[in-house]
Amino acid sequence: MPRTIFGSDKVILNQLEAIGLTWDSDIVYQSERTPVYHLAIETLSSLGHTFSCSCTRKKISIKPHSCACSQGIADSLSRYSIRIRTDNQIITVNDLLQGKYTQSLMSDVGDFIVKRTDGLFAYHLAVTVDDAEQNINQIVRGADLLNSTPRQIYIQKLLGLPTPTYLHLPVAINKDGSKVSKRSHAAEIDLKNPSRVIFEALQFLGQMPPSEAIHSDLESLMKWAIKNWDINSIPKEKEIKI
Repeated sequence: MPRTIFGSDKVILNQLEAIGLTWDSDIVYQSERTPVYHLAIETLSSLGHTFSCSCTRKKISIKPHSCACSQGIADSLSRYSIRIRTDNQIITVNDLLQGKYTQSLMSDVGDFIVKRTDGLFAYHLAVTVDDAEQNINQIVRGADLLNSTPRQIYIQKLLGLPTPTYLHLPVAINKDGSKVSKRSHAAEIDLKNPSRVIFEALQFLGQMPPSEAIHSDLESLMKWAIKNWDINSIPKEKEIKI
């Protein structure tokens, strides 16, 4: 798949284990779930919620997206994306941290892609289907994904799927405003000192572990974090400079 580095999944899983974060069921790879995503799109299409689109990337960049493709495209075209038809209803996210966030998909986003011209399924469709199938009822992720959540809720409504509870955490950014990531050359996680990693993460999220806890073993620190977790102490900012 594009931008996928062979073996990177194993690196991420090893890092999570090293800092005491594990999973309680099988790992799900989106690359192995093509039939499930196809079925979801077939269901949406049968209900009249999708259309094929031959617009170029340049035109796609114009938001909200609107084009004549919703009325049909030439049968001779072999490469096209599939878009969801939007309407003017207001989609509301009742986020546990960021509060109420509303969006009109038709005016703010427009008809959005669920399957790309290269055959890959869009993030919004894949995570919505995966979350529902795994009975995920609580989603915690970065606030940079808050503005895309209404699209997932919209797909949930169209497919008759339940809507989970959402909490969007502040995103760590550099002094220049860029997100702390490999792309911005952020320092790697120190796997030799996992307790410090968790300790500093707790501090970033407004939790107040005692200073001596930085020297605790990982299991003890995790038990403290679970017992003392306070959602009201998490900063409500969408971005925090570090």
